[in-house]
Amino acid sequence: MASKSFTDIVAWQKSHEFVVKIYSVCKKFPEWERFGIVSQFARAAVSIPANIAEGYRRLSKQEKLRFLNIAQGSLEECRYYIILAKDLNYVSDSDYTELEIMIEDSSRLLNAYSRGIENFSAVHQ
Repeated sequence: MASKSFTDIVAWQKSHEFVVKIYSVCKKFPEWERFGIVSQFARAAVSIPANIAEGYRRLSKQEKLRFLNIAQGSLEECRYYIILAKDLNYVSDSDYTELEIMIEDSSRLLNAYSRGIENFSAVHQ
């Protein structure tokens, strides 16, 4: 059954949960990083579900895939920020592990969603 809204897409749901976690974790970063890594990390994280949502109603397969590719790029950017935050001791080991699991789940689901659109002969809403 086709989804009625982008919120029905599991890849969007998981990436949205990731964004909420990022905002929670970034509250623990040093205040002086608010306009540095916090801003960049939050922007990249929000870009993942935002691009899934933006591509949802696009009519052509190519347009949909373009937005999903942007989301994948933002996801990889976040993967780097997770590593950087760990190396700067801005996140605990448990937060780091949770973020790694969440980003991997989001990546797997986003890739599967992209493959599904790519392999589907006619794009349906």
